[in-house]
Amino acid sequence: MDYMHFCGRYVGNSLPSAPVAAAAADRVGRPCWRLRTAGDPPMKNTKPLLLAAICLSMAACSRNDAPRDPGDGPGAPVDTSQLTPTGAAEPAAALVRLESRSGSAAVGELELRAVEGGVTINGEIGGLTAGSEHGIHVHENGDCSAADASSAGGHFNPHDAPHGAPTVGLEQRHLGDMPNIVADENGFTHINTAIVGATLRDGGPTDLIGRAVVVHEKRDDYVTQPSGDSGGRIACGVIR
Repeated sequence: MDYMHFCGRYVGNSLPSAPVAAAAADRVGRPCWRLRTAGDPPMKNTKPLLLAAICLSMAACSRNDAPRDPGDGPGAPVDTSQLTPTGAAEPAAALVRLESRSGSAAVGELELRAVEGGVTINGEIGGLTAGSEHGIHVHENGDCSAADASSAGGHFNPHDAPHGAPTVGLEQRHLGDMPNIVADENGFTHINTAIVGATLRDGGPTDLIGRAVVVHEKRDDYVTQPSGDSGGRIACGVIR
């Protein structure tokens, strides 16, 4: 995936380092980078579509690589073995621009891409407290208008399942359940995961378009119903 600073000081085929991003922060302390869009000039050596899935299997592209117990956030990566390229010339894709809610400074951008068997999610979130751990989920309503993001509703749950870890079967988790994220010493985290069973732009019950991604103030325990006791909502963005 290609990234470009809002300020125009960085253009490249990988995420800027946290110090670089922090140095380029705007006056309100938000990262100065963004995902490249279709209107940006072409760049050389762009990465393949399934880089996110490859990085997941190798556990080499994530900053959240400290070993953790199974089911405990980023230490339990989603099994992407069943995810394969769609074969489409232009696989369905979407962007999420996360904006601060509940008085936080958290912001970020994510890119979603459809593959056979699910949807890959790749991007970065900044403005977090150093070393903090947060639940992150897809929520049912594509509405982030409320100051506390309550307008996004509950977790996206088309299968009417209980809340659970993203590593278990669809009958044991919400489709919107995702691995926890952990901020580095600069308050940034890289997301490189997938939602098995989700779709993009097919108009079906598992389509993520028009839903919202919400970052919570605390870690998800994957047990407490209905949302893992993950606290308030500190960032929200609509999947478009």
